[in-house]
Amino acid sequence: MSDLKLFNSLTRHLETFQPVHPGEARVYSCGPTVYNYPHIGNMRAYVFADTLGRVLSYKGYKLTHIINITDVGHLTDDADAGEDKMEKMAAEKAQSIWDIARHYTEAYWADVKALNIRQPAKWSIATDYVPQMIEFAKSIADKHCYELDSGLYFDTSTVSNYGALARAQTDEGEGRIEAVEGKRHAADFAIWRKTPPDENRQMEWDSPWGRGAPGWHLECSVMSGDLLGFPFDIHTGGIDHREIHHPNEIAQNQAHTCSDHSGARIWMHNNFLIERSGKMSKSAGEFLRVQLLIDKGFHPLAYRLMCLQAHYRSELEFSWDGLAAAFTRLKRMVMAVSPLKGTETASEVTDKRLIDLFAKFDAAVSDDLNTAIALTALEDTLSLKKIDQGQKLLAIAQMDAVLGLELLHIERADLRVRPKNAVVTEPEIEAILAERREARANKDFAASDRIRDALTAKGVDVMDGDPLGWDWKLEI
Repeated sequence: MSDLKLFNSLTRHLETFQPVHPGEARVYSCGPTVYNYPHIGNMRAYVFADTLGRVLSYKGYKLTHIINITDVGHLTDDADAGEDKMEKMAAEKAQSIWDIARHYTEAYWADVKALNIRQPAKWSIATDYVPQMIEFAKSIADKHCYELDSGLYFDTSTVSNYGALARAQTDEGEGRIEAVEGKRHAADFAIWRKTPPDENRQMEWDSPWGRGAPGWHLECSVMSGDLLGFPFDIHTGGIDHREIHHPNEIAQNQAHTCSDHSGARIWMHNNFLIERSGKMSKSAGEFLRVQLLIDKGFHPLAYRLMCLQAHYRSELEFSWDGLAAAFTRLKRMVMAVSPLKGTETASEVTDKRLIDLFAKFDAAVSDDLNTAIALTALEDTLSLKKIDQGQKLLAIAQMDAVLGLELLHIERADLRVRPKNAVVTEPEIEAILAERREARANKDFAASDRIRDALTAKGVDVMDGDPLGWDWKLEI
C-alpha cells in the first residue's frame, strides 16, 4: 500500500500523511451556515471531505471526523461585514431563528444522505459551544485583542505570519474587509460582536464585552480544539475559506496555544464548482441544489460521480450534459456489477490482474486523492473477463468503499428517478407497455409505434430488448 500524500494549502506542497496520534486521523471540516438550502457547489466540499475520510479509513486509520453547523455569527460578507446571515433570513421569513436553523440543517442532512456522505463522528452545533467560545476569547483577550464600541477585535499583528495560508500578509491583501472605525489594522477581525443599542437580535449572550454573539471565525477554532485537541491532523473547507476564514482561525489557534502552530497539520481546500449561467448563487432566486437534480430525474449519485471525475483541487464546470454523461457512466457501472451480486465474495484477491489494478487504484487515491484515475481502475476491474467472480467482487467492493457509489447495493431500476414534471405514473406506464406487447404479439406494429410515440410524448423512453423496459426521458 502506497504512502498517502496530501496537498497542504499552508505549505503549498504534497506531504506524506503522518498522524499526530499513531493509528488515528482527526479531521475537522467547515460545515454549512444554515440560513438557506445548500447548492451543489457547497455540497462538492462535503463529497471531497467524505472521500478524504473514506481514504483514511481504507488506509487503516481510526477516523474521527467533525463537521460543524454554523447557526450564529456568520455575516453576509465573509470578510467581517454586513448582517448576520441567520438573523437576516429569520427577519425576512418572519420566523424564529431556531426554526430557520432546524429547517435548513435538516435539508442539508437530506443532501448528505442523498450523496452517500458518511456520518461524521459528531455534528458540532455552534450555539452549543457559546460558553466555550467566551472562555476561549477571555484566554486570548489581554494579549491579542482590543475592545471597540462594536465588540472585541483580534489584533493580527500579535501573531506570526498572519495570512500565510492566503498569502495575504499586507493591508492591501485584505482590502475588502470592513473598515470599522478604530480598528488597528485592516485585517483585524471580530471575536465578539456587541448587539447595537438599536438592534433586536434573537440570538445573543452575555459576555465580558457586552451582550452579543461570537464571531464566525471563533466558532471553528473552539469546536475543532475542543473536540479534536490541538494540534489535530487535517482541516478541510472550500477554497473560499482559504482567503479569510481559515487565516483568522489559524491566528486564533496560535494565540490560544501560545505557539506558531496553525492548529492543524494539514489544511486542504477543494476548488469551486462553476456554473456559467450564474444560477449557483443563492441570491439568484432558484439555484442549483441536489433536490433540483432529483426533480429533473437524475439520481444524486450521478452528481457524486461527477465530482469524483475531477480532482478536488481543480475547478469543475457543471452542465446538464456533463451530469447526464456521469449518469450514463454510473448506470454502466451498476449494470456491470449486477451479474456478480449472487456470487460469494472471496476472502482475498490473488489474481495478478486484479492485484495490478488494485495497485493502480491505491496509487491514485494515495496521490492526493486522484479519484479520476481511481475510477478508471475501477472500470478496468469491472470489464475483466474470465476471472474468479468472487475475487472480482471483493476488489470492486474495496474500491467502492472508497468512492462511495453504492455499486453493490443499488440496482439499475433504483437509478430510474421520477421527474417532478412527469405526467404519467409508473403503474400507468406498465399498463400501457402491456398493451404494446400485445399489439406486437398480434403483429400490429402501427399500434405498437403509436403507443411508443405516445409514451415518448409523456417523457418516457421505451427500450425494446432491454430488461428494464423503459426509463424516464431526461430534459437537459
